[in-house]
Amino acid sequence: MQKEDAFEKRTRLNTYFDFYGRLLTQKQRDVFKMYYLNDYSMGEISEELHISRQGVFDVLKRAEKVLEEHEEKLGLVKRFEEKQSEFRNVFRRLKELGETLPEDKKAIVWDIIDELSEAIEGLV
Repeated sequence: MQKEDAFEKRTRLNTYFDFYGRLLTQKQRDVFKMYYLNDYSMGEISEELHISRQGVFDVLKRAEKVLEEHEEKLGLVKRFEEKQSEFRNVFRRLKELGETLPEDKKAIVWDIIDELSEAIEGLV
């Protein structure tokens, strides 16, 4: 397995935060948001929250660990990404089918695709 770069790690952790962020303590959420969402440095967070840089580091690492443990146990992100892939495949197949239909029937397929898209957006 190849090493994850900083951007991939940030993206993965932000996704985990979207799913599991409410399971962190308030302090962990605050530090996580400041570092990963607002791009504060550890020094800036330290000044803002009046804790040491080591304290910021410790809270951040603990938050990351909690998020990763929840994903490992529950797998919600993995399942969500699998379902997204399945939906993309269904949409692709519907579009392919729509292209084979006569012009007067294509509108029906496009309407179904639009309805499905709106229903899926409502789930997220």
